[in-house]
Amino acid sequence: MRTAIYYSLMLLLGFAWYKYGQKLLQKERWNEKGERTEGLVGPVGLLMTAAGVCYFLFEFLRALVRGEVPCVGKACRMQVYTLAANTGDYWANMFFLAWMVLGLGYAAYVTLKIWFRA
Repeated sequence: MRTAIYYSLMLLLGFAWYKYGQKLLQKERWNEKGERTEGLVGPVGLLMTAAGVCYFLFEFLRALVRGEVPCVGKACRMQVYTLAANTGDYWANMFFLAWMVLGLGYAAYVTLKIWFRA
């Protein structure tokens, strides 16, 4: 039951993140006060987000190829889940890595789209 709640909350969070990004994209370039519409992250945040996306994507692809993923979290530090022995935990961590790639990638996309409006 806890797993179903976890995945439901992750999907709800993703939907809210998507709606917030779409709301920002629908705004005009300048608001009524004459201020620019800001993206989800600033310049330094964009660099950190891009670094995070690259890291999580590398870990995701590496886990797909090797069939093992390191545990994500404090409670199970230095533990490796393999596809053969720990299937549920493996796919849970793979889902988290994919979710981070999609979420952070979407933040970078929305920010760049806002910055380079015509």
